[in-house]
Amino acid sequence: MPAEPTTASGQLAKFHAPEIVFGQNALLELGHSAGRLGARHPFLLTDAGVVEAGWAHRACEQLRSVGLHPVVWSDLTPNPKDFEVQAAYDRYVDSGADVIIAVGGGSCVDAAKGVAILSGNGGHILDYEGVDEVVKPIPPLVMVPSTSGTGADVSQFCVVTDTFQETKVTIISRTLVPEISIVDPLLLTTMPEWLNAATGLDALAHAVESYVSRAHNPLTDHHALHAVSLVTENLLRTLVDPQNMQARTAMAQGSLEAGMAFTNAILGATHAMSHQVGGLLDAPHGMINAILLPHVIRFNAAEDPVRYGPLARAAGIDIDRVRADQAAELLADRVRELADSLGVPRGLRGLGVGEHNVASLARTTMRDACLTTNPRTMDQQQAVALFRAAM
Repeated sequence: MPAEPTTASGQLAKFHAPEIVFGQNALLELGHSAGRLGARHPFLLTDAGVVEAGWAHRACEQLRSVGLHPVVWSDLTPNPKDFEVQAAYDRYVDSGADVIIAVGGGSCVDAAKGVAILSGNGGHILDYEGVDEVVKPIPPLVMVPSTSGTGADVSQFCVVTDTFQETKVTIISRTLVPEISIVDPLLLTTMPEWLNAATGLDALAHAVESYVSRAHNPLTDHHALHAVSLVTENLLRTLVDPQNMQARTAMAQGSLEAGMAFTNAILGATHAMSHQVGGLLDAPHGMINAILLPHVIRFNAAEDPVRYGPLARAAGIDIDRVRADQAAELLADRVRELADSLGVPRGLRGLGVGEHNVASLARTTMRDACLTTNPRTMDQQQAVALFRAAM
C-alpha cells in the first residue's frame, strides 16, 4: 500500500474544488457543462441586475443551444433572505427542474445552494446552520460568477440572512461545493463600481483569513498568497479602467484562488463579525470586511504575528529587515489604504452601526462557525472591544 500523502509538517492535507472552466468566453461552455450533469430542465437562479446586463439571457441561449429548457428565477435581493430561498425552492419544485445553475454574484450562488439543500434535505434553510448539517445528497450545481470576490462558486459555504433574528446564518458542508464553476472575466465588466470594490475587498479578506486560519495547509497557502498579490495589484486598476481585460482576468483569478483557499482552510474573526453586521444592516459584505480586517489583523498579530509577514510581502510591502509585528501592522495599514482608495467608510458607524448594536453583534459573533478557525481565541468581551475599535 502506498503511504498517505502528507504535508511537510506530517499532517494530512485535503483540498476540495469543483471542475473549473476559466477564461474569456467561458460562458459558451455552460450548455455542455449542464448537459454533462444530466440537465434537461435546469433551474437558472439570477437577479435583476444580471438580467439587465444581459448575462441571464446569454446563459439561457447557451442552454437552449444544446436542447435544454431552462426555468429562470430572478426574484432575489443582495444578501439572500430566508424567505427568498424558500420562494425559489417552491418554484424549483413546481417547475420540475433538475440541475441548479446560478448566474450572478455571491447572493445568487448562496440562494442556489439554499434551493439545493432544501431539495435534498427538506425542512427550513435556517435548520442547517453550522458545520456538516447538510447530510443528504443535493442536486448538481453549476455556478457562473458575475463578480470577482465572493468565491462562493467554488466554496462549501452558504450564507443566508435570518430576517427574524437580523443576522446571517453560515452553513458549511462539503456537499455544497459545486460540480462545475464557469469563470468568465467578461461578466465582470458590467458590475457597478461599488460592487466591484466590495467583492474585490471580500476576496482580499478571504485570502488573508485563510492563510492565517488554524486549518490552513500548504495547498491553501499557495492560493491565498497568490490571491493577495493579484487583488492588491489589480483591484484599483479595474475601477480606473473597467474594460481592462488583463486586470479583470487577474481579479477573476484572484477571486477564484481566494475561494479555493478559504473553502478548504475556512476563515476567521473578520467574517464571523462581518456576518452579524451584514444581517443587521443588509450592507455590502466586502465593505464590512474591509473595515473590520485591519482591526482583526492587529488583534491576531498581538498574540502571534509571524504568518502576516508573507501576506505583507504578497501585498507588495517591503518587509526586509522588518520585525514580524511591524509587518503585520504594515499589512493592516495597506488594507485600510486600499479601502480608502475605494471609498469605504472609515468605520462601522459610517454604514449605520450604533453603539447600542455592539453588545448584540458581539454575542451573535460567538456562535458563527468562522470563529473556530481564527488563529487567536476570541471571547465576547474581546469581540465587543473590536467592534468598538472599528466604529
